[in-house]
Amino acid sequence: MDFLDTALFSYLLLPLMIFLARIADVSLGTIRIIFVAKGMKRVAPLIGFFEVLIWLLAISRIFQDLDNWVAYLAYAGGFASGNYVGMLLEERLAIGHEMIRVITKTEAGELVVALKGKGFGVTSIKAHGAEGEVGVVYIIVKRSMVKNVLKIINDYNPRALYTIESIRMVNREVFYQAAPPPHKKSLLHRHGKSK
Repeated sequence: MDFLDTALFSYLLLPLMIFLARIADVSLGTIRIIFVAKGMKRVAPLIGFFEVLIWLLAISRIFQDLDNWVAYLAYAGGFASGNYVGMLLEERLAIGHEMIRVITKTEAGELVVALKGKGFGVTSIKAHGAEGEVGVVYIIVKRSMVKNVLKIINDYNPRALYTIESIRMVNREVFYQAAPPPHKKSLLHRHGKSK
């Protein structure tokens, strides 16, 4: 008896392979869509090639054994899991840039100084809202830096309203400069032994 015709293969190994293949192709699909949205013309087609190739292998194997309901469950489960894995991968990659818009009911001066002190480029304006004068602050950062900016915002103005928008393209990387390290005095200066 051929191993491919055994119940072990048909109802355990084959569904497991289909499940893993679907996780791979759906995860790749999620990443490809993000790359397309970010305008990454070279990488997106390559990912699309492998995405479809894996999908074809999985679906063709299901068509060879249409009465195997375990393979159907594995296919659907792999699709659902692939969406989740794709979102996790996308978070980890943190590709692209975001614009953070902050609206404060109070003067935004301290927040602006704190953000600039950490090296973030900031544009701020005064505006009028429903309840009077407000401060509006714009910050453009790489996605990997968003959490750092939100921490500063919450430290200096926890009641501020902020929105985050994805940016497809930026023409220059001038909106972040690493803050200089704090100036340390030499040991000679600290002990009053400078010449």
